[in-house]
Amino acid sequence: MEKTLFEKYGGFSTISKLVLTFYDRMLEDDDVGPFFDDVDLSKLIDHQTKFISALMGGPATFSDDHIERAHRHMTIENHHFDRLKEIVAETLADFDIEAADIEAVLDGFEQRRVLLIRNANVD
Repeated sequence: MEKTLFEKYGGFSTISKLVLTFYDRMLEDDDVGPFFDDVDLSKLIDHQTKFISALMGGPATFSDDHIERAHRHMTIENHHFDRLKEIVAETLADFDIEAADIEAVLDGFEQRRVLLIRNANVD
């Protein structure tokens, strides 16, 4: 039986470290950092750890409805989402995630672009 990406890369232990690094980078970024002003980061990090774990085949589940509701009040544009994906890719690479596996995770993010951006087909 083939391992999930979640199992392959060490489960919650690795994913939680990865997410902490990811948010350090997001907060420092001029384009996407402001989205996290006045946000409960510990709660957000917990949710993001579960989301990434789910994308990697782990036991956590995350509904698209939850994602859409959590971002509804934000004005996220395509360039913000693209920057998020760049930071995700950089972070995964720094944790020695293989290129094909990075693409699989990024694809999981991309499939949800429409949930975060009102006009996902328009720049």
